Amino acid sequence: MILQALYELAEREDLMADPDFEPKPVAWLVRVSEEGKLLGIEGTHYIPDEEREKKKPKQVAKPFSVPRESGRTSGDRAFLLFDKAEYVFGIDPESDPDKRRSEEKLTARARLFRENVADCAGPTQDEAVKAVLAFLEDVAKGAQSVALPEDCKSNDLFAFVYAPDSDQLVTDRDKVRAYWKSLRQQQGDAQASDTTCLVTGKTCLPVDKHPALKRVPGGTSSGVAMVSCNTNAFESYGLKRNDNAPVSREAAEACATALNRLLDPSYPDPRQPDRTLPRRNIRLSADTVVCYWSSSEEPETLTDSLAGLLECKPDNVKELYRSIWRGKMPPDTDRSAFYALTLSGTQGRAIVRDWFESTIADVERNLAAHFADLNIVRNAPPPRKGGHPPQIPMPVLAEALAGPAKRRSKAIPAPLAAQFVKAAFAGTSYPLAVLQRAIGRYRVEAGSDEWTAKQWNDARAAMIKAVLNRRKRFQNTQYEEVKPDMDPTTKSDGYALGNLMAVLERIQQEAIGDVNASIIDRYFSGASACPKAVFVRLLKNARHHARKAKDDPQAGGMVFRLERLMDELADRFDPKQNGFPAHLDLEQQGLFVLGYHQMRKWLWMTKDERTEWEAAHPDAPRAYLWGKAKEQPTETTATAASV
Repeated sequence: MILQALYELAEREDLMADPDFEPKPVAWLVRVSEEGKLLGIEGTHYIPDEEREKKKPKQVAKPFSVPRESGRTSGDRAFLLFDKAEYVFGIDPESDPDKRRSEEKLTARARLFRENVADCAGPTQDEAVKAVLAFLEDVAKGAQSVALPEDCKSNDLFAFVYAPDSDQLVTDRDKVRAYWKSLRQQQGDAQASDTTCLVTGKTCLPVDKHPALKRVPGGTSSGVAMVSCNTNAFESYGLKRNDNAPVSREAAEACATALNRLLDPSYPDPRQPDRTLPRRNIRLSADTVVCYWSSSEEPETLTDSLAGLLECKPDNVKELYRSIWRGKMPPDTDRSAFYALTLSGTQGRAIVRDWFESTIADVERNLAAHFADLNIVRNAPPPRKGGHPPQIPMPVLAEALAGPAKRRSKAIPAPLAAQFVKAAFAGTSYPLAVLQRAIGRYRVEAGSDEWTAKQWNDARAAMIKAVLNRRKRFQNTQYEEVKPDMDPTTKSDGYALGNLMAVLERIQQEAIGDVNASIIDRYFSGASACPKAVFVRLLKNARHHARKAKDDPQAGGMVFRLERLMDELADRFDPKQNGFPAHLDLEQQGLFVLGYHQMRKWLWMTKDERTEWEAAHPDAPRAYLWGKAKEQPTETTATAASV
């Protein structure tokens, strides 16, 4: 089904309008005169739109339509009228002498390239091909010299331009195109067979090797194999290699082209060569990407906005779909098929992590639920430019689950990333491993004042909330669903203890200000796992901190309110009610994190935010309604908690 859906995409977007040619990034154009003299080597690099927003935008080579060549194996094989410098000129751009190709190898490769050009010049008698051949022969004899551009890379492609043709490649000339098509036709005619292609249903000779896939994260720059049956474990019933899954050359090239189009953020539009096709992929980690597309031929569908939705970029999301961030379905529904393919690259091969099929309407509904479950108050201040994005971007969610050393590289394991995205698309439960990782990483950085750590903790809290709410919804767990902001009516022990932890932290700050190691740095992890062993000591210390803070007239009113909150929360764990629990299970530990996270935001709300919150929670206990509290702080109004 995967290959069939890719084949249909290639047909729908005219990716195989000319099956004998394909777009490839050609970094350098070699301009030759009518006499075969080198006129110069020009670069084609430009900055694509997706790179312009970055601090250090990366230039890429402009794509050109060139002959469709099969991938190279370990042996030497030259392409027709375009290739790397070591084939075109017999020069290796590698600066390291230990890695540079030998002169014998370079000479042999340059000879193969010249032979291809000579084979084309004979039957075509094309003046441009003859000029290129004359130039290459002069280079081989030493009659002309070539100096590679300083920033030339070893895998950069060179192609030729005949001076009278202006900017047209030699491979675009009519005689050259006809010659190449005839070669491809001869190869196809020689491959007759009665095997049925699994994709098209036509008889064919199965391809021995599928075209390489480019831009697969974790793969090599030269490309990775799409289908591979290369060991005995993959072979059965006497079938060898790709005979296990017979696919024609036409279908294999169409599927590979479609997948390369999905992996490329700026693939050229075959119908409008000066434009690019919309982006259809989201990078999950250093070695994992999810590609998506639909069967719809409408000009505007969810797929046009999906990357912007998950990366939370309003400028890239059409107005119709912005309601999804607020947990609401768009007004119009589309029943077109939706496909998502998650890939990783490793050891020269592409690994299919997940395959998902649904409809546009179902994915819209599930994404709305996904963002509603992730919605939570944020403790990190907004970035300098503007406020917070409408939701937490997917890259931040993935990075928040990784350890410090892996945040910029591996991020989360590829299978976990695939499962998380599939749950968002399918509306199913999130992996439990997300809850475990989010809790563990939140504990480590709970007391950090760095903006990035606070941003990651916002993301971790959002994922904890999403996992717990879906477990409640689908597995009917004992706790209540968690709301986006602090809920004083929640009865779960873990949530109340997290609230209490935030209150104790604020009391300490009022008493002694910032310290090298706060109670969060020292006790957060233990308190979230074994409350009984920690909170008794913390409450005793809190009384001392409160008395000290009351000596400051400016802090007295705040401490009075904090003590009332502390008493309100601690009274829930009266010894008559068995006191503090000895241990919290994983779900209650997640609720502890959420209780702390939301209460911390609540304690630092502005006056306007507090007024709005109290209007939305009129039934909250008196200790939470600070705007209505008129009492002055006195020693007699604060009662001690029974612990």
